[in-house]
Amino acid sequence: MKTLAWILIQLLPALGFFLALALLVHQNKPRRSPSSTIAWLLAIVLVPWLGVPAYIFFGGRKSQKMIRGKRSFGIGAIDATKHLPLQMTGSNFPIRSDNGITLLQTGEEAFIALNDLLEQAETSIDIATYILSNDNTGAIVLATLARKASEGVRVRLLLDALGSFSINKDALSSLRSNGGQCAFFMPMIHLPFRGRANLRNHRKIAIVDSRNAILGGMNIAQEYMGPAIDDDRWQDLSFFLMGSAIADLQSVFNSDWSFAAKQEVIDVKVVDFSNSHAITTIQVVPSGPDVGGDQLYENILSMLFSAKQRVWIVTPYFVPDEMLIKAICIAAKRGVDVRILVPLASNHRIADLVRRSFLRQMQESGATVYKFTPGMMHGKAILIDDGLAVVGSMNMDLRSFFLNYEIALYIYDKNVVQKLDSWARGLMKRSTTGVRTVGFAIEMIEGVARLLAPLL
Repeated sequence: MKTLAWILIQLLPALGFFLALALLVHQNKPRRSPSSTIAWLLAIVLVPWLGVPAYIFFGGRKSQKMIRGKRSFGIGAIDATKHLPLQMTGSNFPIRSDNGITLLQTGEEAFIALNDLLEQAETSIDIATYILSNDNTGAIVLATLARKASEGVRVRLLLDALGSFSINKDALSSLRSNGGQCAFFMPMIHLPFRGRANLRNHRKIAIVDSRNAILGGMNIAQEYMGPAIDDDRWQDLSFFLMGSAIADLQSVFNSDWSFAAKQEVIDVKVVDFSNSHAITTIQVVPSGPDVGGDQLYENILSMLFSAKQRVWIVTPYFVPDEMLIKAICIAAKRGVDVRILVPLASNHRIADLVRRSFLRQMQESGATVYKFTPGMMHGKAILIDDGLAVVGSMNMDLRSFFLNYEIALYIYDKNVVQKLDSWARGLMKRSTTGVRTVGFAIEMIEGVARLLAPLL
């Protein structure tokens, strides 16, 4: 026994050291931001018995094997510089000018639009969502999906395995027994599991008959949407979309479905909407481990550096990296009207702690900080000057830019941007402005939180 104890005492520290050393080398291989690299280095070196397992389980970002194993979508990188007013790095999809888009500014509007869309389905319903809850909203949607499946409509429901982990499997039985299909994206426990648990499908897309869609930031849950007014419902934003860009959304969904359900899928052809009088110019921009490079992140950086009149950011969570915060601050110092709107208190208090120093840095550079006071604000939008808006499922945080599977729309239409302008101003009227200065002790706490922000 003494010999075994001696071996364990000598062997385990050495094993932990060499394992940590191997992971230190490995975690520097992906093209991480310096802040992310430092955060993982601290975790692995200071607490290796916690940091090493955490890195193995959560530390992955982009896996070339995973990208190759997931069916591609789009038509390859597009040279956006030939078409766009701003210098950007491109997307997997082209710019399409024959689209119609309607803002859904409340959970009641979004629920009615979703329900109407599902009821109109004749051939297919494809829904991807991060959260499907065991509540009244989820039950109504599932009942509609089961009924449409029984009528011969092909129904595919794609749920994120983490976001929808609490869904009662019995709630899905009716859908399945009526011919509908349901798949869970990226199970938490999966072999090989390195890093996969941290790569969540955050896309929210509902496509009917490959002709109309609803997308944005709302999950299918009571706090996001529902048939009746709810005083506790979050302030959020979604969009009803029609036009040729639907084919691009369908391609993204098909890729995700094929990966999760292990089924081969044939993409639909782009429908000709030239006679529909739809004239909104839109570009679909996916991001995540299945996209080569970081197009969404790089494009937003380009927008920040190119903006001339304004940069308005609406986001529930604000955890940028050093390059993003620098670009925002430089825009403010250049005289650009920089505003950021966040909830006074979000549902993630650690993220609220981390954002404080970033918001203060923005304010010191000349930006205006708005804090939405009536409750949780979950809307996501970036307005650049008067002719460009970025909306979709992504938050302004490192998880959305570098880890999650996300979907964004670039909208090149002054009329739609003006509607988003009015929406944002309405939120600002219900907000307080400014962030207060803090003492040395609080600054130290915020500094540590900021250092570990990439691990959130």
